[in-house]
Amino acid sequence: MLFAIDLSTKQAVLEDRLRALGRTLIAYSGGVDSAYLARTAHRVLGDGMLAVIADSPSLARTHLADAIAFAESQKIPLQIISTGEMDRPEYVRNDSTRCFHCKDELFTVMEGFRESKGFDSIAYGVNLDDQGDFRPGQRAAKNHHVAAPLLDAGLTKQDIRELARNAGLKVWDKPASACLSSRIEYGRPVTREALSVVEQGEDALRALGFVQCRVRHHGEIARIEIAQEELPRALSLEMAAEFSRIFKALGFKFVTLDMEGFRSGSMNSLLPVDQLTRKARPE
Repeated sequence: MLFAIDLSTKQAVLEDRLRALGRTLIAYSGGVDSAYLARTAHRVLGDGMLAVIADSPSLARTHLADAIAFAESQKIPLQIISTGEMDRPEYVRNDSTRCFHCKDELFTVMEGFRESKGFDSIAYGVNLDDQGDFRPGQRAAKNHHVAAPLLDAGLTKQDIRELARNAGLKVWDKPASACLSSRIEYGRPVTREALSVVEQGEDALRALGFVQCRVRHHGEIARIEIAQEELPRALSLEMAAEFSRIFKALGFKFVTLDMEGFRSGSMNSLLPVDQLTRKARPE
């Protein structure tokens, strides 16, 4: 019962925070955090909110389609905008600050859109658990004065999933999914070709029935991550042959299955400690 009361209190704080923001653009990706934020903002603000999804080569087509479908199912007003992070050399070079430059581009474009459409604020779906991870994009949000209502309400990822489940939202247990660029090892330039083969590879894994999976791009090597509970089905000679067939057809010379299984942000483990603790700065 205490958990229910606490969650109810957090929900009330979230709604109060949204009301205080006035007419608000919600940075929307279709993941459970931004989906729940957009749905709550629509309930609280009505026509005084607009969900905005950024379309670029780093957004998988399946994720774009899912995000549009959710917004339509909830009658959430949605605007698709184009962002040009691929035109930024500091993004393409793909060092540890890549996410900063991606979010800086997103919020720069959203700020221009906000001004042209007469909205008061921009908000995004960062939550309390995100504070313990390496996420340089959060500094870009602070630089652009983007509101963080879920964080302000003290909501964790599990809280948001529980609230979404209670609200009957199908996205409540949707697997986490970062942009396609996060699959490319740091230091390897982000190219449209690399993003495309990662997307095709992950589509192929899902077609095989794997739910939580990633294709990590290490040049000639494809490193496949599959959730530990799904790993037993991947550990067969028949599946190994299928993985090899799929990924060699996409241009990889070597295909590996990561025995640790899927873990979010695994590329960050390859970064030196000083880069993980250093704050990203605009260049």
